[in-house]
Amino acid sequence: MDESRITRYLDRLGTNRPAEPDVQGLRTLQLAHLRAVPFENLSIHLGEPISLDLDALYDKIVIRRRGGFCYELNGLLAELLTALGYRVTLLAARVFGGGGVPGPLFDHLALRVDLDEPWLVDVGFGDFSDEPLRLDGRAEQKNGGGAFLVGLAPGDHGDLDVTHNGDPGYRLTVRPYELADFVPMCWWQQTSPKSHFTKAPVCSMRTAEGRITLRDRKLIDTVDGERTERDLDETELLPAYRDHFGITLDRIPSAKA
Repeated sequence: MDESRITRYLDRLGTNRPAEPDVQGLRTLQLAHLRAVPFENLSIHLGEPISLDLDALYDKIVIRRRGGFCYELNGLLAELLTALGYRVTLLAARVFGGGGVPGPLFDHLALRVDLDEPWLVDVGFGDFSDEPLRLDGRAEQKNGGGAFLVGLAPGDHGDLDVTHNGDPGYRLTVRPYELADFVPMCWWQQTSPKSHFTKAPVCSMRTAEGRITLRDRKLIDTVDGERTERDLDETELLPAYRDHFGITLDRIPSAKA
């Protein structure tokens, strides 16, 4: 990623370049990303194929000011962090489903950033941590996103289980991967009727007070822990994407796309 792209990406996030690649800069970048770039699956419901080509990701997220899901958001952030001097590794995770059973490998993409110690960085899991989490820390870690635990998973593979407010989030592998390794599962997530991403359009973003989410036609606003919901009519949907998420669309995402 060249200097012009770094500058434009940071402008998209509304933050300055860190003076050096340290943990404080990492914290600032993660929270800025969460508050500026929505977690969304709208491409699936607009009939747009999702590409993990880095130029395509940059065009979508930075130039067209859209969001994406984990492979897109964390995939492009890894490029920015690397360009800023951070040492970044792509990790695969298995998201826990009903009954506490982890799903398939490559179900999720998260980042390991090595500084004085290893950190978990994740801007692609929706309602999750506001800050990087210590991968080697076994005590509870609290921030504006909630309370988190990173612990060793059962077995002798060295995998790590990440929990959020007591609920299982995902099982993280420790071996490194390339972005291309996630392409098959990214395709499955956007095409399979068994994927939860194909069920309905979702757009969600962290706010200073909580979180704003538009799930199909339901607008969910959480402010200081208080949640309100409102069903939008068809005329309100495109303005809602624009006003709440900064996303300008020419048509309404549909589960039938």
